[in-house]
Amino acid sequence: MNKCLRSTAILSLLLHLALPLPAQVFSFSREQMVKYTSKNPYERFPDGRPKVPDTILEKVKELTAEEAWAVLNEAKYTNQYEGGFRLLHPGRKLVGRVVTAQFMPSRPDLAEVADADAKESGMTKANNQRVIDLLQRGDVVVVDLFGKIEGGTFVGDNLATAIFSATGTGFVVDGGIRDLEGIFPLDVAAYFRGVHPTPISNVMLTGINIPIRIGNATVMPGDVVLGDREGVYFIPPHLVEEVLKKAEETHIHDEWTKDKFLKGKHKSSELYPTPTDSELKKEYEEYKKRKLGR
Repeated sequence: MNKCLRSTAILSLLLHLALPLPAQVFSFSREQMVKYTSKNPYERFPDGRPKVPDTILEKVKELTAEEAWAVLNEAKYTNQYEGGFRLLHPGRKLVGRVVTAQFMPSRPDLAEVADADAKESGMTKANNQRVIDLLQRGDVVVVDLFGKIEGGTFVGDNLATAIFSATGTGFVVDGGIRDLEGIFPLDVAAYFRGVHPTPISNVMLTGINIPIRIGNATVMPGDVVLGDREGVYFIPPHLVEEVLKKAEETHIHDEWTKDKFLKGKHKSSELYPTPTDSELKKEYEEYKKRKLGR
């Protein structure tokens, strides 16, 4: 099944799940948001979206995608990673709370209703700005534009600046951007499929803060985005602290192992993935205990 057909199936499902709100076709109600994110252990925004604390997000900035994989794979959350993006600034991490946006190829009868709702509520007619105007500090807008690049440009330099000003983070777009020369000077973390000079066109916004698909990943509003040079992980809130705990042990293991390798006294199989000699095992466990005690 191709991307467009899958998106259509999701839209059909949401017809039964979601309630229409002004200026958008579908969104979770607060009750639905709480139900579908019931494992969230943190506070919530007024609309029910999970609100992972800023202190936790700061710790996530020290992680890598591979460290998230270890915990999520063990917990059977195997569809939370997507790669293959172009990165605006490869050395800049992207961390924040997900706001989802779903687009589909334009269909006049649906687009007319959405545009009329937007006008009635005093919101912009522009599909992309309906999402951007909702963003707040710490958010990361994650956009399903079904891989569209020409005419699938979610932002140019002005709207990218608006996103960065509102959130301080960045964005993930399964589609395109434009005005790359104007966006590049921004200290914004951006993941996108391609660049094209055309403005966004022939698409319609079909959902805000609903489950979406980004490549091979299923993304929920309130997930924690972790983007690095490899790609992007979407971490469910209830697993964030477990990821952090496991990552601390991984950091200690890697620090000790690399130090041993650099001294040039051991073969790789003697140290990795775990020490084979009993004395080395004991040395490592003592080292880990000291570090964790700190």
